[in-house]
Amino acid sequence: MLKKFLICATLLSMERGGCHAHVYEEEYEDVTVNQMLAPRSQETDATQILNNLLKEYDKKLRPDIGVKPTVVDVDIYVNSIGPVSSIDMEYQIDIIFAQTWTDTRLRYNSTMKLLTLTSNMVGLIWIPDTIFRNSKNAEAHWITTPNQLLRIWNDGRILYTLRLTINAECQLQLHNFPMDEHSCPLSFSSYGYPRDEMIYKWRKNSIELADQKSWRLYQFDFTGLRNTSDVMETTAGEYVVMTVYFDLSRRMGYFTIQTYIPCILTVVLSWVSFWINKDAAPARTALGITTVLTMTTLSTVARTSLPRVSYVTAMDLFVTVCFLFVFASLMEYAFLNYYCYRARNPKYTPKVDRPAYSVLDVGRPPAVITFNSSMYWQDFDDGCMYECLDGKDCQSFFCCYEECRGGAWRRGRVHIDIRELDAYSRVFFPTSFILFNIVYWVGYLYL
Repeated sequence: MLKKFLICATLLSMERGGCHAHVYEEEYEDVTVNQMLAPRSQETDATQILNNLLKEYDKKLRPDIGVKPTVVDVDIYVNSIGPVSSIDMEYQIDIIFAQTWTDTRLRYNSTMKLLTLTSNMVGLIWIPDTIFRNSKNAEAHWITTPNQLLRIWNDGRILYTLRLTINAECQLQLHNFPMDEHSCPLSFSSYGYPRDEMIYKWRKNSIELADQKSWRLYQFDFTGLRNTSDVMETTAGEYVVMTVYFDLSRRMGYFTIQTYIPCILTVVLSWVSFWINKDAAPARTALGITTVLTMTTLSTVARTSLPRVSYVTAMDLFVTVCFLFVFASLMEYAFLNYYCYRARNPKYTPKVDRPAYSVLDVGRPPAVITFNSSMYWQDFDDGCMYECLDGKDCQSFFCCYEECRGGAWRRGRVHIDIRELDAYSRVFFPTSFILFNIVYWVGYLYL
């Protein structure tokens, strides 16, 4: 029995080992099947092709030197654009830059029509000396390996691509800020080869865009692009300059919340003083000064997102006009209070030959006016009455008594009751501010 048990255990263990080996072989076979390894003959053939091509190759000389210009076809794949800096006047762009040209020295005869090579081969052949003319700084991507690709066809055609992140200059015209639109360029050309030695050309559908969801245009909307080809004349010769323009339109949401709405509310708040009693000087003065200081702070904050340009932007105009409205509200009370003070201290001298109060048969001499007198407006009327009805012109533009309307010496003047200045302001200030907003928004958004 013991022998039978040992034999069964041995067979069972061998069976399990066979199963594990079978599973391991299956996993190993899956891995090796998925790997596309080139045959040994093609690997040897590719090595011989490269050795023969580079044996007498001089990378210092461009293709067809002394015969014809080298034509370079250009493609650009845009991975992302942004952010755009209004202060530094630059934008960041991430692209895959592809150049295609023909080098007859790299032709070969083989069944392999295409050789795909890594960046190690880039330094062994001639490549165009392309520079980005409006770049402030640029960097190539090197992780995990240099992001470069080189392909050589058997007819000598070469494709060279690399991935770049460029901070390019964009001269923003901020006259309509924050309702401005811009065309940010990305221009490139040869550094040393003029037009008679190297020519750049755009290929058909040469610019492609990635999904815009990954773009970092926080304050802008991408509205389109266009590419151009120009010739730039310099003392060193004529150079072909290729340019891509990215059209951007600024979003107003941030500035509406941070600047426009607070400015409008501050202006409306300054109008509250028109409904406060004119004798409440501390309340009206405190409200006026507070709104003026608030507008000063808002104007300072609004300029932090702008460079120190010397011209007036649309936001500067709006903030300045709002500041003037707030300041005018404070000055309105100062003007009213000044005339109130003059009424409390009337400057008139009755004639000696007749009492001053006999002009209108008031029946009583004018009372002595104290600073806080409750009879302020009555005595104010009496004071102005004597000055106007004596045949003398009022010293101010505003008439202080109803009888000042008459007489040839008042002809052509406007009668405004100084006591109703707050009532006039309640209508004038809101109406003029609404008209300003209509003209401002229609002018900048639609004209």
